[in-house]
Amino acid sequence: MSVVATKSYCFAIKVVAMYKFLVEDRKEYVLSKQLLRCGTAIGALVREAQHAQSRPDFVHKMSVALKEANETAYWISLLNDTGYLSVEIFSTLSNDCDELLRLLVKIVKTAKGIK
Repeated sequence: MSVVATKSYCFAIKVVAMYKFLVEDRKEYVLSKQLLRCGTAIGALVREAQHAQSRPDFVHKMSVALKEANETAYWISLLNDTGYLSVEIFSTLSNDCDELLRLLVKIVKTAKGIK
């Protein structure tokens, strides 16, 4: 499994745990569902890209994974700014998401032949 596949899978596990916490402890159901959807989609798209039918297909799947990671960063920030996340939890999730964003940007640029 590639580094981005491993990191995105581990991130998805954290997102699922965060979703459970937000629903059970904070009684937050709308924003957390958005986080769950896009935060777990990153790894699924990376996994799909591993068996892409062509380079353009690979670039497309990784680009969508990048978009999902960017959306995830938005929901993490919104949950933090509305008081649902502690500083520690926000920092951990945000840092992990930022790392995925950097990896995915690099992968997409490399696959497109952009420096």
